[in-house]
Formats: sequence, structure tokens, C-alpha cells
Amino acid sequence: MDPADALALLLSPQGRVNPYPTYERLRGYGPVVQAGPAFHLVTGYAEADAILRDARFGVMDDDLRDQFLPGWRESPAVASISRSMLRTNPPDHSRMRRLAAGAFTPRRIAAMRDVVEAQADELVEGMVARARAGEPIDFMAEFAYPLPVAVICALLGVPAADRPLFRRWATDLTGVLEPEISPDELALADRGATELRDYFTDLVAARRRAPADDLTTALVQAHDGDGHNSASAPPGGATDRMRADGERLSGDELLANLVVLLVAGFETTTNLLGNGLVVLLDHPAEAATLRERPDFAPGYVEELLRYDSPVQLTSRMSAAPTRYGGVDLPAGSWLIVLLGAANRDPGRYPEADRFDPWRPAVHPLSFGAGPHYCLGAGLARLEAQVAFPLLLRRLPGLALAGPGERRVRLTLRGYATLPVTVGDEASPVTDRGTPAGATGSTP
Repeated sequence: MDPADALALLLSPQGRVNPYPTYERLRGYGPVVQAGPAFHLVTGYAEADAILRDARFGVMDDDLRDQFLPGWRESPAVASISRSMLRTNPPDHSRMRRLAAGAFTPRRIAAMRDVVEAQADELVEGMVARARAGEPIDFMAEFAYPLPVAVICALLGVPAADRPLFRRWATDLTGVLEPEISPDELALADRGATELRDYFTDLVAARRRAPADDLTTALVQAHDGDGHNSASAPPGGATDRMRADGERLSGDELLANLVVLLVAGFETTTNLLGNGLVVLLDHPAEAATLRERPDFAPGYVEELLRYDSPVQLTSRMSAAPTRYGGVDLPAGSWLIVLLGAANRDPGRYPEADRFDPWRPAVHPLSFGAGPHYCLGAGLARLEAQVAFPLLLRRLPGLALAGPGERRVRLTLRGYATLPVTVGDEASPVTDRGTPAGATGSTP
């Protein structure tokens, strides 16, 4: 099988559901593999990490989109994503990212722990209540989706009653992030983008009438400028920081970034929770240790991110000739950086196909690296570090009730459904601190 054949397999339904065997075939050709004219795949950890940090590489800009995706401006999904920080280069990317970054500082994320813990406890209670007859329940619908969506909606100021709307909209829209998309999938993505933009258009209007200390208000005022409704905004909050920056968002940028912040804020974490639970339940000894030692959660989460990444790839274009992995990359080369493959590079992680929460120096590329490093990575980690020990402790009989249904996606790897049973006994809500005798060390 040559690299082009391996790429075709990777993009097939079989390859998307389980890409890891194909990654290994590609790895046999080297850390950087040419799969077509000026088109390369990156499987090596060192090469992927360096390329993502190299200023000579960027995301596809409008001129290249015109070349590779003629008519993209007529697609609400492609146009919306393209106007966000996800798909722009400096200086626009830097400006947009600075305007949103205040909501994701380590201090603000740490301050959300109590909110995350309370929400997770409430969802576990709901799982117990709905599983009293011993019937399986869907972990994705009952926990993995509602936890992160509640957290990002709280940051954005989205009313709790509106949270159920977003799962279908986001599922439809994120199809546009795949390396290939069919006309039917693009139509669904356009529908999702349109519905999300309509929703945020209404929310923006509401925040103009009644500002709040939330990220939506902050970005609205970054669009409107210092004077608009500033007297009614709460002092000392995110909106004050945005006005002080003196930077602006265009109308398209405002809506596009609200859409991306919402979708990215829960899609990745939802996949991390589903993928991670399967790995833990498939490794009962390691799960038992985490149940007794919740302070080990940070190390476990890093290894879960490495072992089965919720984001499997990203792409970059070279603006100047470069050389990586022994391969010359002319200016204009298009690279698919296979994050899931890099995370299992045996040159970086010995026995990379083995889940080992005691593995030293784990630095997964699941949230990227460099200028486009995921803004919400710290929040996703916090939610997983809270969720996994809580689930294992509160639901000691938690078990898979079937293989689950994998989404036929490559970029965002996760489950559509994941049936579980919770067992006969669930532990009550107790002190969430480290158990007596724990040292506070991490694996």
C-alpha cells in the first residue's frame, strides 16, 4: 500500500472509525509523507510539534480558499468558520484571540472548579435516577454532552434552557472540519451554521439591550467600540478588559467567533469524556487506582488525551520553502498534521499503543501547539479531571453495555452513543477532596 492508498483508506468510513492501523502504515514511510503534488501527511511527533509552532506555516487564507474551494463564500458553514480565529492568520488571528483570551486565563478556569463539580454531581444523580431499572443509558446524552455544554454556555451567557439546541447544530456544522465532505454533509453543515448564527444574532441583540459579565457581552462591546452601552456594563469584568484593549471585531467576526467558541467549547470535551471512559473501563486496574486516588487525575487525563485524542488532525500551508522529516516542502505545500498519529509516535512514546497513566513526560498534541493552541484546553482538562474520578467513585458498578456507536468522523473523534449501566449501588455525594492518606503525588 503506497501513501496515496493509505490516505484513501484513512478517509474511508472504516479508516475514520479506527484510524490507528492506517497511521502505522503511513509511519512506515517516514514522519513526513508525500501523498500527492505539494500535499503531505505528518505522523511524527517532533515534526508535528515543530510545524505547528513554525511561523512559516499558517492556515488556509482567503486566496487559497478561492483556489481550492471555489464558491466557499456561498457556504454559511465554510464562511463562518473561515471568519473565526480558528481559520485566520496573524495579525487578524492574534487580534481575535486576544479579545477572547481573558475568559480562559488559568485563574478564571481554576475559579470554575466548584461549578464544574456541582454540575457533574447533578448529572451523576440524573444517571442514577434514569437507570434504576437496570436498563442501559446513553453516557454521551446523559453526561458527556451536558457537562461541557453547561460550562461553555455559562461562560458565554447562554440561558440554560437553550443548551439542548446546540448538539444537533454543532454536529451538523463540524462536518465542515473534515478533510473531505460530501454535498449532503455540506448541506447539513450549512444548516447548522445558519441556525447557530441566527441564535447568536438574537443573543447579541439581547446583550446590547442588557449587558452582562459574560464573554458574549465582552465580544459585542469589542465589536461596537468603547461607547456603546458601556455605562450599563458591569465594572471590573470581562467587558472592561475588552474596552481597554481598544481592539475591534467586525460583524462577521463577532458571530463567527461566538459560533466557534461554543462549538469548540464542548465538542472536544464531549469526545474526551466518551473516549476516555471507554479506555478506563477497558483498563479496570488503572480505573481502580484513579477511583481511590483522584489526585492522580491530571496525569491520567494527559495520557487519555495522548492515547485516543478527541481531535485527530489539523492542517497547515507553508508560506516559504522548508524541510521537515527529511522531505523538502516547497512554498504552498499543504500539510495534514495527524495529531492522533503523532501522539502515538513510538519515537516519542515507547510502547505508544499501550495506555499507561504512569508514563513520564506526556505532552499530547491533542489541543495543537503554537499560535493556534486551543484556547479552551485548560477548561477541557479541568472538566475531565473532575469528571473521571467522580464517575468512578460515585458509580463503582459503571460498565459498558455495548460497543457504542462511533461517529464516522476523522477530525473530531468520538462517540455518537455510548450505552452504559451504572450498577446496583451508587455512592452518595461526599467530600471531593483527596482521600485520607493520599500524598498528592501524580502518576
